[in-house]
Amino acid sequence: MNKVLKHFLLFLFLLGGYAFAKAQQDSIQIRKIYDEALKNGHSYQWLDYLSNQIGSRLSGSSGAEEAVQWTKEQLDSIGLDKVWLQPVMVPKWVRGTPEYAFIESGLGNTTQVPICALGGSVATPNGGIKAQVVEVQGIEELKQLGIEVVKDKIVFFNRPMQDELILTFQAYGGCVDQRYAGAMEAAKLGAAGVLVRSVTHSIDDYPHTGSMSYGDLPNSKRIPAAAISTKGAELLSTLLKLNKETKFFYSMSCKNYADVQSYNVIGEITGTQFSDKFMVVGGHLDSWDLGDGSHDDGAGVVQSMEVLRLMKAVGYRPKHSIRVVLFMNEENGLRGGNKYAAVARAKGEKHVFALESDSGGFTPRGFSFDSDDRNFNLVLQWKTLFEPYLIHSFTRGGSGADIGPLKGDGTVLAGLRPDSQRYFDYHHAANDTFDAVNKRELELGAATMTSLVYLMDNYIMKPAQIIEAPLKD
Repeated sequence: MNKVLKHFLLFLFLLGGYAFAKAQQDSIQIRKIYDEALKNGHSYQWLDYLSNQIGSRLSGSSGAEEAVQWTKEQLDSIGLDKVWLQPVMVPKWVRGTPEYAFIESGLGNTTQVPICALGGSVATPNGGIKAQVVEVQGIEELKQLGIEVVKDKIVFFNRPMQDELILTFQAYGGCVDQRYAGAMEAAKLGAAGVLVRSVTHSIDDYPHTGSMSYGDLPNSKRIPAAAISTKGAELLSTLLKLNKETKFFYSMSCKNYADVQSYNVIGEITGTQFSDKFMVVGGHLDSWDLGDGSHDDGAGVVQSMEVLRLMKAVGYRPKHSIRVVLFMNEENGLRGGNKYAAVARAKGEKHVFALESDSGGFTPRGFSFDSDDRNFNLVLQWKTLFEPYLIHSFTRGGSGADIGPLKGDGTVLAGLRPDSQRYFDYHHAANDTFDAVNKRELELGAATMTSLVYLMDNYIMKPAQIIEAPLKD
């Protein structure tokens, strides 16, 4: 064996030994993170206060502003290097008195059904609206009917989530357009109002709210839009088949106000080597007003706060500056996410990684990544580190709405992906409450997020055009 070959084999042996030692070191560090989260975690007690003491946190509400101050206090108590509020103007929409609705299937024959106004909707006229109903399966079918059929009617969008789709977010995406744009399209055809089947797999009496848009329609052309529970939708559809003259009545008193000032809440641990390079972990602090927003997105908020607390608790000092960002106004405007990205660009800040939790506090299964090939292939090498915790799904795909504006210039984006089969049972509904969240599942999610941030902090690959010193242990 010649001398060159011997040296090459020795190099491979040493390299393999180094890689094994690093993997062992990473495994030990991740074990410490999970132990701390499961034995001494703060996420569940934080969520308890956020949900049960503060409650719903719709943008512009007193609950949202109380949550801003309280989460800032909690981040201050962790002992971060910096904590601050970032001002952002947000929409203010108020639901008003509880909505009321009934189906009139014959003279004097009425059945009350649960509805809720969609976020941003105008109110019904005083005294409510009663009109015949036109049932459609989507916006395209509505357009085919034309003004002659639709004018002065209540349009009932009744396309359900597709049960055969395993990925529930895919099923959600397949029908949420009727909620968001249904009223705008129906108004163009002279409809009196809109009802939308709640976007959930469950057949129950919980109507699910959510954002909607009138586009550029003038106020005088806007019509009231409500979600009807899935049980109510099934009943209405059945009665319409029996009697096409069936009418629907509903009354809503919601109102839009001028924008008000709110805040993103930001905390930071300054990096030891690359303090001018930033990693973000976050969720959205606002929620809809029907429940207390425990899954959407109280879970993501407290998990993100816990990432920084866990790093300090296990004595890990990150190389990059790590920020937790609690975004305001994801639900009905995305103002917080856009504002954070705009300020970062104006300051010339370089973000290399961002992780969002906005899919509920269920058992974590893995992550989805919006990244270049090199970093995604790097992530795939970490699967063995996560498999002891039953985290096995690493896919290409979307990350999160609030961190989306940070995309570009090589930034790696990721989203925590919990088991999603129950998520839309609670999404935007009155049953999205603290009792629906499991303590252990929530804590596992926080530990999983922290572990990914730790690995990214140590191994993330910079864009090829950026030349800088390699990361050191």
